[in-house]
Amino acid sequence: MESLETISAKAISPELRLRTGVWYGDDHRSLPLPAHWVVSVFHPRTPPPLTDAQIETVLDEPCGHPPLHEIFQKKPPRRPLIVVDDPNRPTPAFRVIPFLLKQFQNVGLARSEVRILVASGTHAPPQCESLLRKLGPEAETCQVLIHDPWRDLVRIGTTSLQTPVYVNRQVVESDFVLGIGGIYPNHTAGFGGGSKLVLGALGYRTIMRLHCCYKGLGWGEAPGPQNLHKDLDEIARMSGLRSLICLQVDSDLNIVRVAAGDHFRFYGEEVAFARQAFEAPPSEGADVVISNAYPNDLSLTFVHKKGIHPLTRCSPGASRIVVAACSEGHGYHRLFPYVNYPRLHRARHLVLRASLMTPRELARTVAAKVGRRVLRFLPAHQRTHPNSLPSLNPIWLFRTSPREGDLPVRLPDMQVTSSWETIVKAVDAEQHGKKPLKVYVYPCAPLQWIRPSSGEQELSVES
Repeated sequence: MESLETISAKAISPELRLRTGVWYGDDHRSLPLPAHWVVSVFHPRTPPPLTDAQIETVLDEPCGHPPLHEIFQKKPPRRPLIVVDDPNRPTPAFRVIPFLLKQFQNVGLARSEVRILVASGTHAPPQCESLLRKLGPEAETCQVLIHDPWRDLVRIGTTSLQTPVYVNRQVVESDFVLGIGGIYPNHTAGFGGGSKLVLGALGYRTIMRLHCCYKGLGWGEAPGPQNLHKDLDEIARMSGLRSLICLQVDSDLNIVRVAAGDHFRFYGEEVAFARQAFEAPPSEGADVVISNAYPNDLSLTFVHKKGIHPLTRCSPGASRIVVAACSEGHGYHRLFPYVNYPRLHRARHLVLRASLMTPRELARTVAAKVGRRVLRFLPAHQRTHPNSLPSLNPIWLFRTSPREGDLPVRLPDMQVTSSWETIVKAVDAEQHGKKPLKVYVYPCAPLQWIRPSSGEQELSVES
């Protein structure tokens, strides 16, 4: 049974409360609901939040290797490195960093000698405000380093699947590497976390190959023996990332589950938990679908990549709404930018992608592109592909913390407004005055895995 709350159209002044503004307020926003909207909110089924004492108990009993204090007694680290995912991932690292600093202090290392590498991959460098909130005040005295996929890299070899591995020099020069990450669904690997954390510390060429040479598994699909995960596991071992703290959060960003130690042992179990706890029904059949992009609503780029998944699986004719703060404006992803493409980006992307392909892969790609161009010259009735997707209404982006001028009003597939009244009127127009309206709400869409439905087709969004 789904964990859901149904807000009846007969309720007095019904409101929908959604959390918004990750790292920038993290507060609730109440949205008034029209009387003819019958709203079902699909909440995750997560356990109660953990206390600091409960978290520390798990960290003291890691899976697959001795506790840190025992490891450090035998071989005290002199150049430790903590690898943390960047603020575009909602991992509350500030809850566990103090524990690690205490462990290092017990073997004589000052905080100023501890390095924290923000594994931002091909994302834009994080802004100070969100980064400090993610890492917490105790990390301010450490050496906080931001990964650059173009600079300060070391080639450490080639995987058995022929992927050249360029990794941040700080990883190579460390005598103890520990990661802090989470388990979140995505399109490329099914789920992030585990060995995928190391991807954020790799060079652009390696990241590009991992994204372009393997077919994406699909949002929230369970990882298995696919070549992508084989490559990531091998790269993690080559890089020395053998210990990880995995934090799982609820829809309010509270930690509800912790796993620590050898992630090669516990990763599958953590993914299974995430799929079960955040499972939600498909959105087909709803007249209106609302996708709350929290806790990935930091910027427009990542709202588009992480926050609209339920909106790609709607019935034709459904009204589509995404709720997000976009506190840092556009945001940026060097590999898959949204709207703000740099000059010659597409050309450079194509050249690099072609250089990573085998001759057979390149021939298949060119043939597919030529085929699509030929279709343009055919009559309209002959251009329809049997698997083509039906047209959908544009997405309304309801922005909860507007800043003048930092986002355009119209985007390729979105319309931006900070007026909830405007969206309600637009929905009535799209639905031609139909009453009542069946409304589905996904309150933490970036964390939710939506069950597939028969005959359902999904729009592709790069991750």
